Order: sequence, then C-alpha cells, then structure tokens
Amino acid sequence: MKYYLLPLGCQMNQSDSGRVRTVLQGMGFVPTENEDEATVLGVIACSVRQKGIDKVYSRIRKWNSMKNRQNMITFVSGCILPADRLRFLKLFDLVFAMNELPKLPDMIRQYGIVTPAALKMGEEIHEQPVIRPVAPLFSKTDNINPSAHMDLFWNICPNQSSKFEAFIPIQNGCNKFCTYCAVPYTRGREVSRPSADILDELKKLVDDNYKSITLLGQNVNSYGLDKKGEEIGFAELLRRVGEYGKSSGKEFWVYFTSPHPRDMSDEVIEVISQYDCLGKQIHIPIQSGDENMLQRMNRHHDMATYRHIIQTIRRLLPTATIFTDIIVGFTKESEEEFENTRRAMEEFKYNMAYIAQYSVRPGAVSAQWEDDVPKEVKKERYHILTEELMKHSLVYNQGLIGTTVKMLVEGHDRKSGYLTGHTEGKIVMRFASDNDTLIGNIVEVEVTQATPLSIEGNLIERHG
Repeated sequence: MKYYLLPLGCQMNQSDSGRVRTVLQGMGFVPTENEDEATVLGVIACSVRQKGIDKVYSRIRKWNSMKNRQNMITFVSGCILPADRLRFLKLFDLVFAMNELPKLPDMIRQYGIVTPAALKMGEEIHEQPVIRPVAPLFSKTDNINPSAHMDLFWNICPNQSSKFEAFIPIQNGCNKFCTYCAVPYTRGREVSRPSADILDELKKLVDDNYKSITLLGQNVNSYGLDKKGEEIGFAELLRRVGEYGKSSGKEFWVYFTSPHPRDMSDEVIEVISQYDCLGKQIHIPIQSGDENMLQRMNRHHDMATYRHIIQTIRRLLPTATIFTDIIVGFTKESEEEFENTRRAMEEFKYNMAYIAQYSVRPGAVSAQWEDDVPKEVKKERYHILTEELMKHSLVYNQGLIGTTVKMLVEGHDRKSGYLTGHTEGKIVMRFASDNDTLIGNIVEVEVTQATPLSIEGNLIERHG
C-alpha cells in the first residue's frame, strides 16, 4: 500500500513532514507521487495565508471525488486555525494537530486499513525505535492544544527528504502575536524541545555526513525562555553545537531560522563568531523600517534595536551574509512609512530579502482591519524594494570575484553541464562539472562571475 503527502508552507511544515513519513512508512506504507495509487493521502496545511488554505480545499475536493472509484483515507495536519479545523472535520477523514502524530497509526487502523506491518506496529516500532508508547486515540471532537505534549512528536525519528541537508525543530509555537500573523493561533504558545534531544539528533545527522543543518522554530532565539532554570538558552545551545562541531573533525554548517529582533542578543552573535560550523549567514526579519509601522505590527522592537543587531553582526561576523523578511502594503502603510523601509534596505544592504505583498491572514488581528492599500500600490512598492535589493546584492556578489569560497553542491543546474548549490552565506552558486560524486559535498570554487542573486566560478578542490 502507498501514501501521498503534500506539505505546504514554511520550513517547519517541511520538517514536520519528515516525521509524518516516518510514521506512515513504519506502518508499511511506501511513498508515491501519484495520488491515484495512494491508499492514504495527507496534507500538511498552512493557515498563515489564505492562498495556502485554498490549496487544501482544492486538493480535498479532488480527493473526495476520487473516493467513488477507490478505497482511501484522507488526513490533514500542520498549521490550522480553529475555524479551518471545524470545516476540515467535515471534509477529511482525519484531522489532527501535529502533537497527535504518534496516534496516527491507531487512527488509520480505526478506519479499517491494516497492513502486515501495521499488525506488528507496536512490536516493530519499539524495536527500531521510532515512537514511544502513546495514550489512547483522540476523537474528532477533542479540543486540541497544538503545543501540548510535543515531546511525543519530537521523539519520532524524521525521514529526511535529503541525504545532506536537514532540519531540526528546536521549538514550537509563538508568544509574539504580531498583528499580521496567525501562527500563535495555529501552533500555540512557545514550547522548547529538550536540548539533549536536539544535540542527539544533530550528532546523528553529522555522523551520517549531513553538511547543512538548520535549527527551526517560530522564534528560535527565545529558545529556553519557557523553561527558565530547567533548560539552557539559545546562545548556550549554539555553543554546545559549536563545541561538538569542533570535536567531530567534520565539516558542516549549522543555521537557524527565524530569530526575532527582540530576543537577538550580542551573545548569540559572539558565539557564532567562535565556531567554524556555525554558518555565517543570519536571517533577521525587519518587516518594516518605520517606527509607527513596527508598533502597528506589534513587533516589540524599534529601529534602534534592529540597527544595533546589524552593526554587531557586521563587527563580529564581517563575512556574514544577512537575509530579511519585509511586508509591503500593510494596513494604512503611507508613502512616508514605505520610504522609511526603502531607506532601511539602503542602509543595511541585505544579501537577500523575502518581500511579501500584504494579504489578510484569517485569524490574525489585522484581519479585522481594512486592507486599504490598493493592489497596484503594493505591487509597485514590491518592485521598488526588489530593485533596491538587487542593487546591493550585486555589489556584494561582484566583490567576491577573484576570491575562493566554499559551497555545498546540491545538484544539477538548469544549465547543462553545471552543478549548483549554495555558499556558506547561502548565495546560489554554480560551476562547470558533470561529476555527480560532488553532490552532497563541500567544495572550493574560485568566483569568476556575479549577478544580483547568484555567482559562478571554477572548481578548485573537494573538501569532503
């Protein structure tokens, strides 16, 4: 029997999907990309934007029409607002929060689908081990707390989708309540994963020769604040990762996303500067460069705080690249407020900016406000900021010409005869080669050409 899984949304959802795959494959199901072959079909949903939820409704309509000709079970999990969950209960066979994932085998068996592997589920799972024993099955009518009992979920060993790049969840939920964001309502309040488990998972990945590992959380740098006196903080977690990297003798890069400026301490940046394995790339969302807009977004920091973070990065991590997130066209954004954001981009000279045109997030506070910036204005502001990004990223990339950089080779480039990947600073790079054995390894490349968002060079040496 086969399963089909559709993950939507952010890296956290992609990471969660790895644990879903583990559970399904532990039951004896095998993955397929063909929905018509699947007995179990699932979506890892994203309620953060309406577009993501629209995709879920489109897919379940298709799947429910397929039930006329095949025996199948459908499920949905992930980031789901309470209102969407109530609607999904009428459309999907199974609706569960991600912390209920260990109960999925029971849910599926309750629907009458049994495989030889499923019959021996308890015995086989504990031998591997993949999942710890779980409590009785939740019913559809139970009130789900998406942040409760996350340890049961984290104890599932993920089935990574790559052999050299991996994600490690260190935290779930969010306490910040930005007015444009629905995450606190879909994932609940912040819960930190035990640091010993995080480090154990990282060590296993390094032993398996993973080269790029990203620590994930809605606000990674508030890690441990919910367990003061019981757990270490984020800076100390990075320090222990760095110490292991130093002692392992292996070359790999560890990143994290996403931090919040309110909790970004100098100590975190200092720790990154001390260890080679901590990737010299920082993703620090700004969202807006205007003080009034930051208050309207409930971001809990001002531009002076943000500027200090950037200046500290430049001082302690002079080779680091800096990425950010920006929203244009948020409710009541004036020309002056937008111009302050453009000036911030000019000042901070980001290597990459993920610029979003504001759209209403059902469930977020701002959903109650008028979306009063016209679409054409949002689009114009998006293009202005994109041009600003291109200008500064091109200058940085051109400055790399003639230098030698390390890059992780990820696969074949669209240009025939080339391999592509990213540098330690996560700049896209390619070089001429048809040597597939380089994929999944860190190599040295001399930079010869640059565009605003990528560089090209000549292979020098393989590093392992």
